[in-house]
Amino acid sequence: MHSESQIKHPMLLTALGATKGVVCLVGAGGKKTTMYALAGLHSGRVLLSSTTHMYAYRTDLVDRVVMLADGSAPLPELSSGRVVALATETATAHRVGGLPGRMLEKIYRQEYFDVCLIKADGARSRWIKTPGPNEPLIPSFATTVIPVVSAQVLGRPLADDIAHQPERLANFLTMQLGEPFEERHLIELLASATGSLKGVGKAAVIPLINMVDTDELHARARRIALSVLARVPRISRIVLASMQAARLVDVIERG
Repeated sequence: MHSESQIKHPMLLTALGATKGVVCLVGAGGKKTTMYALAGLHSGRVLLSSTTHMYAYRTDLVDRVVMLADGSAPLPELSSGRVVALATETATAHRVGGLPGRMLEKIYRQEYFDVCLIKADGARSRWIKTPGPNEPLIPSFATTVIPVVSAQVLGRPLADDIAHQPERLANFLTMQLGEPFEERHLIELLASATGSLKGVGKAAVIPLINMVDTDELHARARRIALSVLARVPRISRIVLASMQAARLVDVIERG
Protein backbone atom coordinates (compact mmCIF):
# COMPACT_ATOMS: atom_id res chain seq x y z
CA MET A 1 0.00 0.00 0.00
CA HIS A 2 1.16 3.50 -0.87
CA SER A 3 -0.09 6.43 1.18
CA GLU A 4 0.66 10.12 0.83
CA SER A 5 -1.36 13.01 2.22
CA GLN A 6 -2.26 15.99 0.06
CA ILE A 7 -0.07 14.99 -2.87
CA LYS A 8 0.60 17.68 -5.50
CA HIS A 9 -2.21 18.23 -7.97
CA PRO A 10 -0.58 16.71 -11.09
CA MET A 11 -0.41 13.37 -9.25
CA LEU A 12 -4.21 13.26 -9.31
CA LEU A 13 -4.21 12.84 -13.09
CA THR A 14 -1.78 9.94 -12.91
CA ALA A 15 -3.54 8.30 -9.96
CA LEU A 16 -6.87 8.29 -11.81
CA GLY A 17 -5.40 7.19 -15.14
CA ALA A 18 -6.52 10.42 -16.76
CA THR A 19 -3.37 11.62 -18.53
CA LYS A 20 -4.52 10.21 -21.90
CA GLY A 21 -7.07 8.01 -23.61
CA VAL A 22 -10.82 7.72 -22.99
CA VAL A 23 -11.78 7.98 -19.34
CA CYS A 24 -15.37 7.20 -18.35
CA LEU A 25 -16.91 8.18 -15.03
CA VAL A 26 -19.79 6.19 -13.54
CA GLY A 27 -21.58 6.04 -10.21
CA ALA A 28 -22.42 9.02 -8.02
CA GLY A 29 -20.77 11.45 -5.67
CA GLY A 30 -18.92 13.91 -7.85
CA LYS A 31 -18.59 12.77 -11.47
CA LYS A 32 -18.99 16.26 -12.95
CA THR A 33 -16.76 17.79 -10.28
CA THR A 34 -14.13 15.19 -11.09
CA MET A 35 -14.38 15.89 -14.83
CA TYR A 36 -13.87 19.61 -14.29
CA ALA A 37 -11.01 19.09 -11.84
CA LEU A 38 -9.13 16.71 -14.14
CA ALA A 39 -9.65 19.01 -17.12
CA GLY A 40 -8.29 21.94 -15.15
CA LEU A 41 -5.20 20.01 -14.07
CA HIS A 42 -4.37 18.64 -17.52
CA SER A 43 -1.96 20.70 -19.61
CA GLY A 44 -3.11 19.31 -22.97
CA ARG A 45 -6.37 19.39 -24.93
CA VAL A 46 -9.33 17.84 -23.14
CA LEU A 47 -12.75 16.79 -24.43
CA LEU A 48 -15.66 16.67 -21.99
CA SER A 49 -18.72 14.76 -23.11
CA SER A 50 -21.28 12.18 -22.04
CA THR A 51 -23.31 9.25 -23.27
CA THR A 52 -26.33 10.34 -21.24
CA HIS A 53 -28.24 13.47 -20.23
CA MET A 54 -26.60 15.78 -17.72
CA TYR A 55 -26.72 19.31 -16.40
CA ALA A 56 -25.41 21.93 -18.80
CA TYR A 57 -21.67 22.49 -18.82
CA ARG A 58 -20.26 25.30 -16.73
CA THR A 59 -18.92 27.87 -19.15
CA ASP A 60 -16.54 29.24 -16.50
CA LEU A 61 -14.74 25.88 -16.39
CA VAL A 62 -14.47 25.10 -20.10
CA ASP A 63 -13.04 27.11 -22.98
CA ARG A 64 -15.67 26.12 -25.51
CA VAL A 65 -19.09 24.44 -25.48
CA VAL A 66 -20.14 22.86 -28.79
CA MET A 67 -23.82 21.97 -29.12
CA LEU A 68 -25.13 19.58 -31.79
CA ALA A 69 -28.77 19.33 -32.87
CA ASP A 70 -28.67 15.55 -32.33
CA GLY A 71 -26.33 12.59 -32.18
CA SER A 72 -26.23 12.21 -35.96
CA ALA A 73 -25.29 15.84 -36.75
CA PRO A 74 -22.05 16.43 -38.66
CA LEU A 75 -19.05 17.07 -36.49
CA PRO A 76 -17.99 20.70 -36.27
CA GLU A 77 -14.41 21.94 -36.36
CA LEU A 78 -12.85 20.99 -33.02
CA SER A 79 -9.26 22.18 -33.32
CA SER A 80 -9.71 25.31 -31.18
CA GLY A 81 -10.04 25.58 -27.42
CA ARG A 82 -8.08 23.65 -24.83
CA VAL A 83 -11.02 22.28 -22.82
CA VAL A 84 -13.95 21.59 -25.15
CA ALA A 85 -17.37 20.31 -24.03
CA LEU A 86 -19.47 18.54 -26.64
CA ALA A 87 -23.18 17.74 -26.19
CA THR A 88 -26.52 17.51 -27.96
CA GLU A 89 -29.47 19.81 -27.47
CA THR A 90 -32.49 18.82 -25.37
CA ALA A 91 -35.90 20.33 -24.66
CA THR A 92 -35.21 20.28 -20.91
CA ALA A 93 -33.99 23.54 -19.40
CA HIS A 94 -30.44 23.52 -18.05
CA ARG A 95 -29.81 20.01 -19.39
CA VAL A 96 -27.83 18.69 -22.35
CA GLY A 97 -27.87 15.35 -24.10
CA GLY A 98 -25.16 12.81 -24.64
CA LEU A 99 -23.48 11.53 -27.79
CA PRO A 100 -23.52 8.03 -29.26
CA GLY A 101 -20.39 5.97 -28.83
CA ARG A 102 -19.68 5.88 -32.58
CA MET A 103 -19.37 9.67 -32.68
CA LEU A 104 -17.19 9.80 -29.60
CA GLU A 105 -14.96 7.10 -31.08
CA LYS A 106 -14.61 9.05 -34.32
CA ILE A 107 -13.46 12.11 -32.41
CA TYR A 108 -11.06 10.04 -30.31
CA ARG A 109 -9.56 8.29 -33.35
CA GLN A 110 -8.94 11.62 -35.10
CA GLU A 111 -6.65 12.57 -32.20
CA TYR A 112 -8.04 16.03 -31.60
CA PHE A 113 -7.58 15.61 -27.86
CA ASP A 114 -5.02 14.25 -25.43
CA VAL A 115 -7.74 12.85 -23.16
CA CYS A 116 -11.51 12.42 -23.44
CA LEU A 117 -13.47 12.54 -20.16
CA ILE A 118 -16.91 10.98 -20.56
CA LYS A 119 -19.79 10.87 -18.08
CA ALA A 120 -21.37 7.47 -18.71
CA ASP A 121 -24.43 7.45 -16.44
CA GLY A 122 -26.67 9.80 -14.47
CA ALA A 123 -27.26 10.25 -10.75
CA ARG A 124 -29.05 13.61 -10.45
CA SER A 125 -26.31 15.00 -8.19
CA ARG A 126 -26.74 12.30 -5.55
CA TRP A 127 -23.87 10.71 -3.65
CA ILE A 128 -24.43 7.01 -4.27
CA LYS A 129 -26.21 4.77 -6.78
CA THR A 130 -26.26 1.37 -8.38
CA PRO A 131 -26.71 1.12 -12.15
CA GLY A 132 -30.13 0.69 -13.69
CA PRO A 133 -31.05 -1.98 -16.26
CA ASN A 134 -29.72 0.07 -19.19
CA GLU A 135 -26.74 1.61 -17.39
CA PRO A 136 -23.97 2.49 -17.64
CA LEU A 137 -23.37 3.48 -21.26
CA ILE A 138 -19.62 2.91 -21.37
CA PRO A 139 -18.17 2.96 -24.92
CA SER A 140 -16.35 -0.23 -25.89
CA PHE A 141 -13.18 1.75 -26.64
CA ALA A 142 -12.86 3.24 -23.13
CA THR A 143 -9.37 2.89 -21.74
CA THR A 144 -10.17 3.68 -18.08
CA VAL A 145 -13.36 3.56 -16.01
CA ILE A 146 -13.60 5.50 -12.75
CA PRO A 147 -16.47 4.28 -10.52
CA VAL A 148 -17.25 7.12 -8.11
CA VAL A 149 -18.81 6.98 -4.65
CA SER A 150 -18.94 9.56 -1.86
CA ALA A 151 -17.49 8.76 1.57
CA GLN A 152 -19.98 11.24 2.97
CA VAL A 153 -22.77 8.64 2.81
CA LEU A 154 -21.21 6.68 5.68
CA GLY A 155 -23.45 6.86 8.73
CA ARG A 156 -26.25 8.58 6.84
CA PRO A 157 -29.64 6.96 6.24
CA LEU A 158 -30.49 5.56 2.83
CA ALA A 159 -32.91 8.13 1.43
CA ASP A 160 -33.65 10.12 -1.70
CA ASP A 161 -31.61 13.14 -0.61
CA ILE A 162 -28.30 11.26 -0.97
CA ALA A 163 -29.14 8.19 -3.05
CA HIS A 164 -30.25 7.98 -6.68
CA GLN A 165 -33.16 5.54 -7.00
CA PRO A 166 -32.97 4.59 -3.28
CA GLU A 167 -35.38 1.65 -3.60
CA ARG A 168 -33.19 0.05 -6.25
CA LEU A 169 -30.09 0.61 -4.13
CA ALA A 170 -31.83 -0.81 -1.05
CA ASN A 171 -32.67 -3.97 -2.98
CA PHE A 172 -29.14 -4.26 -4.37
CA LEU A 173 -27.45 -3.87 -0.97
CA THR A 174 -30.12 -5.73 1.02
CA MET A 175 -30.86 -2.60 3.07
CA GLN A 176 -33.95 -0.94 4.40
CA LEU A 177 -34.86 2.62 3.49
CA GLY A 178 -33.67 4.80 6.35
CA GLU A 179 -30.93 2.35 7.36
CA PRO A 180 -27.51 4.02 7.80
CA PHE A 181 -24.79 3.23 5.29
CA GLU A 182 -21.94 1.17 6.68
CA GLU A 183 -18.52 0.42 5.25
CA ARG A 184 -19.71 -3.03 4.13
CA HIS A 185 -22.29 -1.43 1.86
CA LEU A 186 -19.69 0.59 -0.04
CA ILE A 187 -17.42 -2.46 -0.25
CA GLU A 188 -20.23 -4.49 -1.79
CA LEU A 189 -21.10 -1.76 -4.28
CA LEU A 190 -17.52 -1.14 -5.40
CA ALA A 191 -16.63 -4.84 -5.64
CA SER A 192 -19.76 -6.06 -7.42
CA ALA A 193 -19.81 -7.06 -11.09
CA THR A 194 -23.41 -5.79 -11.25
CA GLY A 195 -22.64 -2.66 -9.23
CA SER A 196 -19.70 -0.36 -9.81
CA LEU A 197 -18.01 -2.86 -12.15
CA LYS A 198 -20.98 -3.29 -14.46
CA GLY A 199 -20.17 -2.81 -18.14
CA VAL A 200 -16.50 -1.89 -17.67
CA GLY A 201 -15.34 -4.32 -20.37
CA LYS A 202 -11.58 -4.53 -20.74
CA ALA A 203 -10.88 -0.99 -19.49
CA ALA A 204 -8.66 -0.36 -16.50
CA VAL A 205 -10.82 0.24 -13.42
CA ILE A 206 -9.74 2.82 -10.85
CA PRO A 207 -12.42 3.47 -8.22
CA LEU A 208 -12.61 6.92 -6.64
CA ILE A 209 -13.86 7.37 -3.10
CA ASN A 210 -14.65 11.08 -3.13
CA MET A 211 -15.44 13.68 -0.47
CA VAL A 212 -12.82 12.30 1.93
CA ASP A 213 -12.72 15.53 3.91
CA THR A 214 -11.89 14.42 7.46
CA ASP A 215 -9.36 12.14 9.17
CA GLU A 216 -12.17 9.82 10.23
CA LEU A 217 -13.45 9.47 6.67
CA HIS A 218 -9.88 8.92 5.49
CA ALA A 219 -9.46 5.99 7.89
CA ARG A 220 -12.82 4.49 6.93
CA ALA A 221 -12.22 4.93 3.20
CA ARG A 222 -8.82 3.20 3.55
CA ARG A 223 -10.50 0.17 5.13
CA ILE A 224 -13.07 0.09 2.35
CA ALA A 225 -10.37 0.32 -0.32
CA LEU A 226 -8.29 -2.48 1.19
CA SER A 227 -11.32 -4.77 1.38
CA VAL A 228 -12.24 -4.08 -2.26
CA LEU A 229 -8.67 -4.73 -3.42
CA ALA A 230 -8.72 -8.05 -1.56
CA ARG A 231 -11.92 -9.07 -3.36
CA VAL A 232 -11.30 -7.79 -6.89
CA PRO A 233 -7.97 -8.84 -8.50
CA ARG A 234 -8.46 -6.67 -11.59
CA ILE A 235 -8.40 -3.47 -9.50
CA SER A 236 -4.81 -2.50 -8.70
CA ARG A 237 -5.46 0.78 -6.89
CA ILE A 238 -8.20 2.92 -5.39
CA VAL A 239 -8.00 6.70 -5.09
CA LEU A 240 -9.26 8.69 -2.10
CA ALA A 241 -9.77 12.38 -2.82
CA SER A 242 -11.66 15.58 -2.24
CA MET A 243 -12.38 16.55 -5.82
CA GLN A 244 -14.10 19.83 -5.00
CA ALA A 245 -10.64 21.05 -3.97
CA ALA A 246 -8.83 18.85 -6.55
CA ARG A 247 -6.99 17.29 -3.60
CA LEU A 248 -5.56 13.80 -3.67
CA VAL A 249 -5.81 12.38 -0.16
CA ASP A 250 -4.49 8.84 -0.59
CA VAL A 251 -3.73 6.12 -3.12
CA ILE A 252 -4.34 2.59 -1.87
CA GLU A 253 -2.45 0.08 -4.00
CA ARG A 254 -2.30 -3.67 -4.01
CA GLY A 255 0.61 -4.66 -1.79
